Amino acid sequence: MNKRKIINDPVHGFISIPDELHFDLIEHPYFQRLRRIKQLGLTHLVYPGAFHTRFHHALGAMHLMVLAIGVLRTKGIQITEEEEQAATIAILLHDIGHGPFSHALEYSIVKGMRHETLSDLFMNQLNQEFDGKLEMALQIFRNTYHKHFLYQMVAGQLDVDRLDYLRRDSYFTGVSEGMIGTERIIKMLNVRNDHLVVESKGIYSIRHFLASRDNMYWQVYLHRTVLSAENLLIKTLSRAKEIASGDSSLFATPALRIFLNDHFTLPDFISRPELLEQFAKIDDFDIISCVKVWADHSDDPILSMLSQSLIQRKLFRIQLNLQPFSQETIDNAAKEAGMRYNIDPQWHHYLIANGEVENTIYHSDDDPIIMLEPSGNTIPYHQFNPEIEDRGFSRPVKKFYLCTVR
Repeated sequence: MNKRKIINDPVHGFISIPDELHFDLIEHPYFQRLRRIKQLGLTHLVYPGAFHTRFHHALGAMHLMVLAIGVLRTKGIQITEEEEQAATIAILLHDIGHGPFSHALEYSIVKGMRHETLSDLFMNQLNQEFDGKLEMALQIFRNTYHKHFLYQMVAGQLDVDRLDYLRRDSYFTGVSEGMIGTERIIKMLNVRNDHLVVESKGIYSIRHFLASRDNMYWQVYLHRTVLSAENLLIKTLSRAKEIASGDSSLFATPALRIFLNDHFTLPDFISRPELLEQFAKIDDFDIISCVKVWADHSDDPILSMLSQSLIQRKLFRIQLNLQPFSQETIDNAAKEAGMRYNIDPQWHHYLIANGEVENTIYHSDDDPIIMLEPSGNTIPYHQFNPEIEDRGFSRPVKKFYLCTVR
């Protein structure tokens, strides 16, 4: 069988699958599941074109890794064929642990586990299935491999993950402010002292990269209506878990039912390998199928109301504030919602959601982007370009929200 396939990607053009191992990993059910998990969760409720998947993104990131390694080799950086294979596998599988709707339900289905932790578990399982061929890829993913710059290309402040998702998400949402010069940035990459650096003539590309990242976070990823939709979905699933704990007849797909009925943590996944197999069977379609059925759940008006609101796009009404909402404001909102729907006060917390979102575009104190001067000197980007402080990219921006049912 010919496994050297070419994929036509709308963002990067033709993408070549590097070798048979990559092909076999892509064909694996764990990876094929990413076709059924949207990259941007519920963002399509705001930007109708945002239906691209984690599968698209993973292939795009792999493609950019191949390009970046090719550029570094032309500049004399020693990267073996085995290291190239490992790095491209690490980025190909970096998001394999995402649950349904990507970040929206990250802590709802499995308690206290980030998708990176689940990705590590999946990669470890695949490493066993493929007779240890992913060992170096795991080391790069975990930042235990001796070439640190390879890890930075997978999970740094200027990694190929971000280079792909910013451009891809910009393309599918139509938010042109997020479009970045991916090729230009990759051409400017280099390595000094085992650290990924950017040649100084790429300063304007990096400036645009950070500005685009800022735009995408507040126009797309943390858009007020997206926050509203995600909180509605979280409340819906939370209510379903509440009911399922005492009512085994609540409709759910077999794999999802396992996670509705219990709260699993990392030790559970380690001691019970079958949980990973069950998690691998859950995707966006499980959640939507259940929500459609729950919308007619006559025995519980809360679950029915929340599910109908999601299906019909009658999302939470949301307020944003630069200061925390007072407890009085939150209590009044919950009471008003409860009275409007005649819901018992003990269940009012399902009718509102409050919290905060925070984002820092550039972390100057955490493995910063390094610029390479013509003289050979290296300097952190925020010192090389003080304007970054003036624009506030290195300062956290925090907003508080209060969501209530309509």
